Amino acid sequence: MMQYCIIFLFQLLSLTEATESGIVSGKVAKPHSRPYMVSLQVRGHHVCGGMLIRKDFVLTSAHCKMSEDMTVVLGAHNITKKEKSQQWIPVAKFYQNPNYTGQFRNDIMLLKLKRNAKLNRYVKVIGLPKKDGKIPANIKCSVAGWGRTGPETLGSDVLRETTVKMQFNFECDHKWGTYFSSDQMICTHSDRKKGGICQGDSGGPLICNTKPQGISTFTKNKNEKDDKGCDDPKYPHVFMKIHFFLPWIKTVMQG
Repeated sequence: MMQYCIIFLFQLLSLTEATESGIVSGKVAKPHSRPYMVSLQVRGHHVCGGMLIRKDFVLTSAHCKMSEDMTVVLGAHNITKKEKSQQWIPVAKFYQNPNYTGQFRNDIMLLKLKRNAKLNRYVKVIGLPKKDGKIPANIKCSVAGWGRTGPETLGSDVLRETTVKMQFNFECDHKWGTYFSSDQMICTHSDRKKGGICQGDSGGPLICNTKPQGISTFTKNKNEKDDKGCDDPKYPHVFMKIHFFLPWIKTVMQG
């Protein structure tokens, strides 16, 4: 019965919640302190996060792809305002990982921008990890986004951030079972005091030692039998491991 509940939970996540992954607890980020952050939008509404890894490419989650035209917003702090620092660039092409099937593995995507971003103090590229630096459990990393600040709240107008701790892989395996792959995923501990990612933060980076090591992928979804969702401390938050996908990322960007 428990297995059925977990499967149903993930089906719900993939169909209704995962494309709208905010930062629970945490604090408002210093404006433009994370110039690589991206708000991926449809019709002027935020749907996912991402990061600028080259002036013409954004890295995000594969499940963030929508059927409608999408726009990348760079240099933003408050995404409900037309800040002078912002750059709005349409997405020219989507590159979902070829092994992504709509489920939870290989949930990574590159976006080719219609034109190059103009790099300045508000918009900067973040470098990817060059090697597989093993991230020990309990090391502190950070996440940021414009997503929900709780399982029943709306997304945040301004960029929020918080500190999270890396979790042991065996703990992620224990809670998420076959949905977790230690080869291509990493996870962080969630608690209601420190918080973490929630719906609307999908695609945003997990930063450890100034380098992006993961991409926000999924959390626990609230359901009718349980009033806890992304803030449930029993369920780690899961990220795609960027290093695992570096060969594919380089191949796509080299054309």
